[in-house]
Amino acid sequence: MELTTHPLTPDRWPDLEAVFLAKGCSMARGCWCMYYRESGKVEAPAGTSVSEDRRRRLRALAADDSSPGLIGYRDGEPVGWVALAPRSAYPRLRRSPVAKAVDDVPVWSIVCFVVPPAHRHQGVATALLRGAIDVARSRGAPALEAYPIDKEVPGADDWLWNGSMSMYRKSGFVEVARRRPERPVVRLAFEADAAGA
Repeated sequence: MELTTHPLTPDRWPDLEAVFLAKGCSMARGCWCMYYRESGKVEAPAGTSVSEDRRRRLRALAADDSSPGLIGYRDGEPVGWVALAPRSAYPRLRRSPVAKAVDDVPVWSIVCFVVPPAHRHQGVATALLRGAIDVARSRGAPALEAYPIDKEVPGADDWLWNGSMSMYRKSGFVEVARRRPERPVVRLAFEADAAGA
C-alpha cells in the first residue's frame, strides 16, 4: 500500500477533517494544530468555543499559498497529518522552555503529527516526515527543526504528537539542544544540499 502526502488545500479540507474527527483523535480536535500559532491566553469570539475558532482559523490557513501542513494518504484514504511552517509562524515556540530558539537560523518547524489509532505503527508518521522534509527543502528552508519525545520506555501513542526521537534520528536529524531530559530539539540542515547542487 502506497503512502503519499499532499499539502492541505481548501479542496482537501474534508480529508483533514476525516483525520481529526477519527476515533482516538480527540486531543487533535481540541487544538486543530493551532496551539503553537497562538501566544498567551486564548479566548474564542463570542458564541463559539476555542476549539471551533481554532478549526475555523486552520481552515482559513488552508486557503493560503503557504499551506500549514501535509495530509498523508494510503491508497487515496486520508490517514495522517503533519503541521509544519517557518518557525516564525509559531509564536508560542518563542516562549517555550523546551523549544525556544537555539540560534538565529530561520528554520522551519514541525510541531504536530496526527495519526488515528487505526493507522499507527504502519509507517504513516515516517511518510509524513519525509514529505515535510521535501516541502521545507523545496521552499528554501536552511533547516527543518522538531521537538520530539525521547523516552527510554515509550508512553501512550496519544502523547506523541511531536513525534518520537527514534523516527527523527532514522531520518538524519541531529540533536542541537536538550533543555529537559525527554525533550530534545533536533534539526536536519539543508545548506549542504544547496552547496552540493
